[in-house]
Amino acid sequence: MKTIATTDAPAAIGPYCQAIHVDGLLFASGQIPLTAEGQLVEGDVQVQARQVFSNIRAVLAAAGATLNNVVKATVYVQDLNDFALLNAVYAEAFGDHKPARSTVQVARLPLDAKVEIEVIAKL
Repeated sequence: MKTIATTDAPAAIGPYCQAIHVDGLLFASGQIPLTAEGQLVEGDVQVQARQVFSNIRAVLAAAGATLNNVVKATVYVQDLNDFALLNAVYAEAFGDHKPARSTVQVARLPLDAKVEIEVIAKL
């Protein structure tokens, strides 16, 4: 097992790491819309989702991967009424690549973020 860490994405805000590489798979912890300096990005779900994808790209890059390596994404959203707005940013980020995905509405996310996304990638 190898721990993946980068200063280009926010540090973990709890007792976990940004990602773990094991047996050719990268398990990335959920990313919320924090800047690399740890500041919450204010704005609607689309603004926040773009920051989340920026963080995911940074963690993947630290492991030598891109969004094209993602095989599964799990999306946690505060309000499923934002699904279409979130989907637009998700499609923009992944383009023609279509990994498996689950989307779940949750009661609350860390720091009251509107969205959190975790990914599994094949390296």
